[in-house]
Amino acid sequence: MSNTFSASSQIGVVSNFSDLVHTHFKGEMNALCWYRNLGGDFSEIAAKLSLKENITEVFPEDLIALQLSEKGSMAREIILNDLQLLTDFGASPSLNLLKCYERDDEFDFISTDVYSFHVDRSPIATDTFLCTYHGAASDIVSNAQAEQKILIPEIRAKLKELHDGAEEEFEDFLKENYFDLHYQLHADAEPVNLGIGHLWRLAVDHPKQQVLPCIHRAPIENDGEFRLLLIC
Repeated sequence: MSNTFSASSQIGVVSNFSDLVHTHFKGEMNALCWYRNLGGDFSEIAAKLSLKENITEVFPEDLIALQLSEKGSMAREIILNDLQLLTDFGASPSLNLLKCYERDDEFDFISTDVYSFHVDRSPIATDTFLCTYHGAASDIVSNAQAEQKILIPEIRAKLKELHDGAEEEFEDFLKENYFDLHYQLHADAEPVNLGIGHLWRLAVDHPKQQVLPCIHRAPIENDGEFRLLLIC
């Protein structure tokens, strides 16, 4: 088990898929990690897939069609198994070959793209699952080390200037534009990188959630390198 992950009160570490999906979030723990040291050559898969857009969804039949080395084939079987495990659980996993996400640079004081630390929200009880097989990996940070940007006075004042409706509609305006999902880290915050090959389950903001949602962000991609990411 990883000392880095195990030492964090935010992260629970498990050793199999069943524990990953059935362990309950509680207290400060809003991220679960199925810690794995995967064999196989995932870089070979990333290199042989075709990027059609900045984010290209890769389907099982795309993986199966690849001519791969022994280590590449081992990596393919791991990905196909992860997709099947999540599908059988009732999730809708997507494997993405990723050059970059769209950036939100409309305002200079707040951003709502996935490179900003944020939480996920859902109207139903669900979780976010993700695994980076190749390329830069995402970060999370504990809720105690960040603050909702809409609560920072100077940002809130600028958002009120943007809002042209009634005062009682301001909170709805913040939610409708996803401003309330984004966070600013404290100066002494220490984000945790999720690493390569581990399958993560992150808490989402939904009506039945018993813990705070997990604050996370997508990484800035490495130059000339695509990410291979499973997410749902």
